[in-house]
Amino acid sequence: MARPVIALLTDFGIRDHYAGTMKGVALGICPDATCVDITHDIPPHDVLAGALELAASYKYFPAGTVFLVVVDPGVGSSRRSIAAEAGGYRFVAPDNGVLTLAFRDTPPKRVVELTERRYARPTVSRTFEGRDRFAPAAAWLAKGIDLSGLGRLLTSWQSLSVPEPALGEDRIVAEVLRVDRFGNLVTNVDRRVFERFAGGGGIEIVAGTQAVGTVVATYADAEPGAVCALFGSSEHLEIAVSGGSAAERLALARGARVTISRG
Repeated sequence: MARPVIALLTDFGIRDHYAGTMKGVALGICPDATCVDITHDIPPHDVLAGALELAASYKYFPAGTVFLVVVDPGVGSSRRSIAAEAGGYRFVAPDNGVLTLAFRDTPPKRVVELTERRYARPTVSRTFEGRDRFAPAAAWLAKGIDLSGLGRLLTSWQSLSVPEPALGEDRIVAEVLRVDRFGNLVTNVDRRVFERFAGGGGIEIVAGTQAVGTVVATYADAEPGAVCALFGSSEHLEIAVSGGSAAERLALARGARVTISRG
C-alpha cells in the first residue's frame, strides 16, 4: 500500500521553525506519511496567492493526498477551521477562501468544521493553529480516519471573489493575477477563452501601455529580451520577457490590466 502524502502550502517562509514544526506534529501522528512542500513562499497573509498556487498544483498529486494549506491572516479569530473532500483529495485549511479555486475545479463532496478536540493538540495556540489544529487534522486524515470524525458537517463556506476577464465582441480586458519568480505576468485568461476569442485571426495584446509581441509556444521562441505572450504550465496567458522579467521591464504587478484585441 502506498504511503500517505501530506502536501504543505503556507506563507510561513523557511527562515522560522513554523513549517518544520507542522511537519513534526504531523509525523508524530502519522509516521508513515510523506510530507511534500508545495511552497512556503506565499506572500504573508495573501489568501488569493495561496488559492492560485494550490489550484496550479494539487491536480498533479496522487489521489488521496491531504493538502495542509495555512495562509491565515485571521488566525485566532472566530473564522472557522475546515476540512474537505474534493476530486479524490482531502484539504485542511482556514475557512477564508483559500480553497476557492480548488473547489471551483471540483466542488467538494463534504466539508466539515474542525470541532472534534481529540484530533487537535491538547492546547491550541491562538497564534499557531497550523501546528495545533491543522497539522493534527491533516495527519489523522492521512492515517485513515473518515472526514466526518473531525467535526460537524457544513453546508456553506467562504469563497474569494477572483477577478474574471471581461469579454467583449472585439476585445478581452484581462488582469494579471500573479507574478511568478521569473517575473512572468500570469493573467486570468485561459487558453480556451483566448482561442475561442481569437478564432485563428490576428490578435493584439497590450499589457499596461506596452504592446506585446507575438504569442509564442515557449520562452526561447522569442528573441532575447523581447516582450512576448505565451500559455504557461497553468494554461493561462502570460506576458513574459525572453531571458528577463516582464514585471521589472514593464513595471507591472498583480492587478495590472491586459487588453487582448482582434487585429
